[in-house]
Amino acid sequence: QVQLVESGGGLVQPGGSLRLSCSASGSTFSISAMGWYRQAPGKQREFVASINELGRTGYADSVKGRFTISRDNAKNTVYLQMNSLNPEDTATYYCKSFITGSWGQGTQVTVSS
Repeated sequence: QVQLVESGGGLVQPGGSLRLSCSASGSTFSISAMGWYRQAPGKQREFVASINELGRTGYADSVKGRFTISRDNAKNTVYLQMNSLNPEDTATYYCKSFITGSWGQGTQVTVSS
């Protein structure tokens, strides 16, 4: 079983940036596609971005051009660089291992002035 731990969330002003990290335990990280999802209060969890084992990426239309997903297999870590944040990006952000279906506990991102 893979354990995922997110970090890097916080409070940021509109237009600001944050970088989220997701550290994974276990030996399957390098062969697993990984994803970031988010869930705002009262809303369903939604896909944000993904990266496969070869580094191919995909994004939700709402974040395309603002967010960048990347991975460092040597560190068993996947990142989400978030730029030009707006209040609609406020949510709890979760990472997911697609090979195991494991989720992290989430990290809160709040965009507010």
